[in-house]
Amino acid sequence: MNNDNRHDLILILDFGAQYTLLIARRLRECGVYCEVIAPDCAMAEILNKKPKGLIFSGGPESVYAKNAPRVLPEIYQAGIPILGICYGQQLMAHDLGGQVDAAGNREYGHAHLILRSTDALFEGYASPGDQLTCWMSHGDKVLVPPAGFQITAVTESAPVAAMADEVRHFYGVQFHPEVAHTPFGKKLLQQFALGPCGCRADWKPATIIEDAVADIQRQVGSAQVICGVSGGVDSCTVAALIHKAIGDQLTCIFVDHGLLRAGEAEQVRNDFAEALGIHLIYADVKERFLAKLKGVEDPEQKRKIIGEEFVRVFEQYASDVQDAKFLAQGTLYPDVIESGGSSNAHTIKTHHNVGGLPADMNLTVIEPLRMLFKDEVRAVAHELGLPKGMVWRHPFPGPGLAIRVIGEVTEDRLAILRAADEIFMNELHSSGWYEKLSQALVVLTPIRSVGVMGDQRTYSHPVVLRAVITDDFMTASAARIDYDILDKISSRIVNEVNGINRVVYDLTSKPPGTIEWE
Repeated sequence: MNNDNRHDLILILDFGAQYTLLIARRLRECGVYCEVIAPDCAMAEILNKKPKGLIFSGGPESVYAKNAPRVLPEIYQAGIPILGICYGQQLMAHDLGGQVDAAGNREYGHAHLILRSTDALFEGYASPGDQLTCWMSHGDKVLVPPAGFQITAVTESAPVAAMADEVRHFYGVQFHPEVAHTPFGKKLLQQFALGPCGCRADWKPATIIEDAVADIQRQVGSAQVICGVSGGVDSCTVAALIHKAIGDQLTCIFVDHGLLRAGEAEQVRNDFAEALGIHLIYADVKERFLAKLKGVEDPEQKRKIIGEEFVRVFEQYASDVQDAKFLAQGTLYPDVIESGGSSNAHTIKTHHNVGGLPADMNLTVIEPLRMLFKDEVRAVAHELGLPKGMVWRHPFPGPGLAIRVIGEVTEDRLAILRAADEIFMNELHSSGWYEKLSQALVVLTPIRSVGVMGDQRTYSHPVVLRAVITDDFMTASAARIDYDILDKISSRIVNEVNGINRVVYDLTSKPPGTIEWE
């Protein structure tokens, strides 16, 4: 999504922190538009974007290390307000003549922030002497701030937990205001954006739609667009946006790759046509995908195979659409970052619609949601008038059940998983838990366990139930579903699904785990 100076902009320079995208999300919750860029971005490009403020993110490096990421010195001469967070504060201090060194005691977790003085970041909700709870995660610290800076807060282990140069509007905090563990963090970011930066809080679903429609029209022109839809909120929102922008120039294709849940193909076809009124082509290519996946166990290879076959199917059907030049996808910001979309980030897993696309495909990808978080997509979908059931449908990955069958994907294993998943979803809906959860799924393991049923020994598969609660899908907590409900689900699966004799519940948060198992 291009800003083109339509909104006041804050640029976030990404130094590789796992929380960088949360900074963006918090700012957008405050109604402020922002973009994440690489720290080595050319100064001319930064100035061309006309940012009202800059934020230096955290990062895993030490500022005094030989190959530590840097910014151009002239960035401090541009007259743009700057907020440095964790590594960002240390970098600012290091560049401007302060002292940074390794911390004797690494701070990780909650810390007590003692305010020494108020500045633009704390004014109005905190006073000198106040003690605030914040979240720390650092091994280095600023020992002495640069000339012109005042120490505004300290902790037991950080002598410069926050600093400010009110003349140049440069600010630094050692803690992470973007995470929920810093209760006042969102307020701090809002104060920076609306105060020293002077931003307008005009980033709202209606303006997102307006901008996206304009971008689509400019990019596509009179060409035809092919859009793959799955029935989920991401792909349906993309379809609705593109249809709003170019109308009949859009052709939607639903690919039934044989990796869907029970009854899903029929449900998607009916719901999509009824809700959006857009022409939908149904591509039944189950055998094609399963043949390609035969013998494949590695999850990254599965994703790449599925990503390539998706495109080949689209190309095949697009050949019948005159002047089809674009492939629309529901890629979100978390997809991009987990696929190594930041120059300083590691690839966690390749998403089929990001890193799994073949280099030689004939269609140009268009991704109207690429800069958005899931909650923003839902807000846009609601604004576009999509039905509630579609807006709040749990995410379902493009590779489908292929990444929930651990190991080789076969028709028999898919049948077992479908049956277990159907029971899980039905019980979540009937108990009222589905609406409380962000995502729920079943994983079929490749191992077998000994059990006893009807006085006979069994040697069958265990399945794993996973249910999480999250706002942004960058972090997630395991849901505490009532034990009686889990007990009923377990009993039904074991008794009704042949091939399963044990059910376990995944309590792992994200991080360290991911939501999906593969």
